[in-house]
Amino acid sequence: MATKIYVNLPVKDLQRSVRFFKAMGFGLNPEFSDESAACMVIADNIFVMLLTEAKFREFSRRPVADASKMAEMLTSLSVESRARVNQLVNKALAQGGREVREPEDHGFMFGRSFSDLDGHIWEIIYMAPDAI
Repeated sequence: MATKIYVNLPVKDLQRSVRFFKAMGFGLNPEFSDESAACMVIADNIFVMLLTEAKFREFSRRPVADASKMAEMLTSLSVESRARVNQLVNKALAQGGREVREPEDHGFMFGRSFSDLDGHIWEIIYMAPDAI
């Protein structure tokens, strides 16, 4: 079995967040979704579990961070092209996300960052294959 990653994020409005990520092109896995959680499929082995804050508290005894006021983590996704970086970030912005900082272009690497509806920061990057 391949290693998979499940990023668990607390959200204030589950259905609103599902619509946001669907509009970005992520799929929904209904087998791991219910009224308190939604499994969004980013790639074959990458998933984001959107959890209501109440559901998130079942997994963590620590207080739920308000990601709109503090950075709890940065989620970075590597994509196949600069165009795909712009496409994903532009879709996020069109759905109410916010650009976190100016695009970064280092020649061999290009990236942009946005925060989702709950303030979680996502970095979308492209790195030229010959630079890896």
